Amino acid sequence: MNSSRIVFHHGPQSRSTSTLMLLEELGAQYDMHVLNLAAGEQRLPAYLKVNPMGKVPAISHHGQLVTERPAVFTYLADLFPQAGLAPGLGDPLRGPYLRWLAFYGSCFEPAVLDRYMKHAVAPSGTCPYGDYDSVLALVETQLETGPWLLGERFTAADILWANALDYTMSFGLVMRRPVFEAYVGRLKVRPAIIRAAEQDEALARAQQRAAA
Repeated sequence: MNSSRIVFHHGPQSRSTSTLMLLEELGAQYDMHVLNLAAGEQRLPAYLKVNPMGKVPAISHHGQLVTERPAVFTYLADLFPQAGLAPGLGDPLRGPYLRWLAFYGSCFEPAVLDRYMKHAVAPSGTCPYGDYDSVLALVETQLETGPWLLGERFTAADILWANALDYTMSFGLVMRRPVFEAYVGRLKVRPAIIRAAEQDEALARAQQRAAA
């Protein structure tokens, strides 16, 4: 593959679905490497050479690997400034934008997973994310200023967050709240998001048929 093209390592109906949505919103040209997560392809030696953690998403660009969704989102949105999905360095919203990308990985997902797995959580003074209820309350308060995470400005962070809230609410990991559901609904009607969701569903169905 041409190293100047984005190589996107993707497992349908997984955390990497939001990256597919972002790529479509950006109008990016990319080569997709599809993994069957149910068959454990992400743990096979061939993929562990790409990402030793055996996780998706991962992207390769100019021969360099980028993993972890906040990093992937930051990289891709900055790579396509013409799409307008990332406030630039001189934009007052740059700091809040980076804050919410980082907050997803450092606070929201660990809090949700700890709650789901019933892990013993450290006291709020030492727990990296404080506590589950505070994390969710902060996200809700931020979204009440809507329609998007940063107010009127739609950014790549909204794709990450709305997709995550949709997924976690669908499994009961996060309680359905009107502000969350309205936020998810606004994302789902965007043409690029619809296109990505349809593509992801088709990939998942193809894998299911192959396994039958």
